[in-house]
Amino acid sequence: MRIRPLFIFLFIFVSFSSAAQNSGTVNGQVLSESSEPLANVVVSILNTSFETSTGLEGNFSFQDVPFGSYILSIQKKGYAEKTRVVEVDNDVVELEIVLNSEMEKLREVVVTAQKREEVIQEIPLSITSLSFEAIKQSQIQNVNDLTAITPNLYASDPGDRRTVTSIRGIVSTSYDPAVATYIDGVNQFNLDTYITQLFDIERIEVLRGPQGTLYGRNAMGGVINIITRKPEKGTNIFGEVSLGNYDQQRYMLGLKTTITDKLYFGAAGLYEKREGFYTNEFTDSSYDDQENFSGNYYFKYLFSPTWNATLNLKHFSAENEGAFPLNMGIEGAFEDPYTLNQNEISTMKDNTFNTSLVVDHKGRGLNFSSQTAFQQNYRYYHTPIDADFSPLDAMSIINDYGKDWNNVKVATQEFRFSSPAGPGDDLEWTAGTYMFYQESPVKQATHFGEDAAMMGSEETNFSLINTSEETGKGIAIFGQVDYQIAKNIGIIAGLRYDHEYVKQSVLGEYKLDSDPEPMFAYQPDTTATASFNAVSPKAGLTYDLTNENLLFFTYSRGFRAGGLTPLSADPSQPPLYEFKPEYSNNYELGTKNSFFDNKLLLNATLFYTEVTDVQVPTLVMPEGVIVTRNTGKMRSKGVELEMKALLLSGLELNYDFGLTDATYESLLIAQDGSEVNLKDNKQIYTPEVTSMLALQYSSHLGLGENWEFQARGE
Repeated sequence: MRIRPLFIFLFIFVSFSSAAQNSGTVNGQVLSESSEPLANVVVSILNTSFETSTGLEGNFSFQDVPFGSYILSIQKKGYAEKTRVVEVDNDVVELEIVLNSEMEKLREVVVTAQKREEVIQEIPLSITSLSFEAIKQSQIQNVNDLTAITPNLYASDPGDRRTVTSIRGIVSTSYDPAVATYIDGVNQFNLDTYITQLFDIERIEVLRGPQGTLYGRNAMGGVINIITRKPEKGTNIFGEVSLGNYDQQRYMLGLKTTITDKLYFGAAGLYEKREGFYTNEFTDSSYDDQENFSGNYYFKYLFSPTWNATLNLKHFSAENEGAFPLNMGIEGAFEDPYTLNQNEISTMKDNTFNTSLVVDHKGRGLNFSSQTAFQQNYRYYHTPIDADFSPLDAMSIINDYGKDWNNVKVATQEFRFSSPAGPGDDLEWTAGTYMFYQESPVKQATHFGEDAAMMGSEETNFSLINTSEETGKGIAIFGQVDYQIAKNIGIIAGLRYDHEYVKQSVLGEYKLDSDPEPMFAYQPDTTATASFNAVSPKAGLTYDLTNENLLFFTYSRGFRAGGLTPLSADPSQPPLYEFKPEYSNNYELGTKNSFFDNKLLLNATLFYTEVTDVQVPTLVMPEGVIVTRNTGKMRSKGVELEMKALLLSGLELNYDFGLTDATYESLLIAQDGSEVNLKDNKQIYTPEVTSMLALQYSSHLGLGENWEFQARGE
């Protein structure tokens, strides 16, 4: 193959470059503000394999570090995380580092938003990072809890655990989300394979605005990047118990341990349950009762100081007795929103399994990462879903046809290369390729019962069975370069190309209740294919006013994948209608600032986004089928403000503010048999203002770093 000589040349070049580099030793000591040596401080060099812990005298050492400029990360519980630039240009470099108490200084946060470790205040992105401590303090237990904690983000559960997420007016209202979610680097491919429960989390990064260049499909509104806590040296057992009204219960238990000096293991499990918020008058009992169990397991093996592999398994199993607490008509829903009257009591069973294998290399000439992932979701309803939302036996939806149906499977592969830390740090680059393959077989029936005539049906006791078998595959190549053209000026340039292919077959059958098999096909077996291409560029300019003040301007583009519409029983809705990708073009002006020796952080952003070929999904009832059309154009503009201030020792003030004006310039909708343009309508799931003010006081009470008192108001 032609590609083989390219890889041979690449690795020869990398090996030659590595051999030609001079190297030195970095020795250091970490002290407290009172000059006491600090033991068990984790010291690492960002974007390298160098990591160690300090000894009893606070000392650490890194051997054979190539000459260059690096960023050290220094972390210890009870102290503010700190970063420091280190120039390795001699055989031996000696350092003395002073850590401040977390009561006296704000943390210097490190993120991986651009697929490499970077200090959050130094990257030209609108991004919010929530640490392990912040997640606990705000009691963030699933993705919906992120609403307003990060500016211009809104998330909600429509009833069946498929989270609807909006960032800056870009909304996930179909199975292909507009806001991409990554858990431990794995793209939660669609709403079926999405695990929303959050536990054992190291941090959450929310990237606002299109991130198509590095993240690809469905990142047109932004990215939610979730990183779970990884194995560590020693053994650590942890747990959590939470209780609430409606018999809410949440139990979490986890273990992290070292099996050998090269093999690490971690596991965490979560059990949750609660009674429903609704009352079903037909059964005189609660409706929407939920129970679920999640697990996260991983092995990490160190092949060498520069090579490691991590195997991760995640699963989610849930039961929901009444996933759709719907009411027939607006008046009834508003008059008594928590009461319904349905004769069909359906139990949703949702089973998701995700696994990934990551092989990571951090070398002198090149960093490399390979991620292989498989995702599977089997979601069905054990008994029919009430489709008339009443005590009548009129219409219901059936989809329990065995494991061959409604069982989504996705396989993905990403290879990524990036520049190493240290030498030539004026130029940073990332490049790679991404591939996926998806199978989505769906079988669902609309049943017309004994009372169907009361809902306008000419016949009773029959079903319309809709079958859809879809396969999709795609490939992408991407690259991004950050170059410091002058001491204070940097440029950003990136490009991604995606190609996707989808094939779908549909069949519609008529079946009487009295017959074991369908009588005839009202929609013959039909097959269609479609292919889509998308180009996602990024460009930007950065200017460092000082070491603590950054100004940036960026343009970025994102897209939501196109597809084919499914089959419904409505003859006016043609099946296999192709809809195109949806695109967002975003212009952003931002500033990031640190004042008073990192006791005040103030970030602000202005944005303007144009969305073309808007995909408008319409729920066709009673089948519960979503039909998507490209019928709109939208613009969104707004402002975001994030502030953190350490007012006094241990007293921290946080304020997050977002303002969004998301308005349709064109929105063509079929209504009462004619086409209506809902121009100037506001975007759904998009509050104009999000705002969160939090004041927190923390103190160790003189009992040591493992004990802490906190009082928090939001």
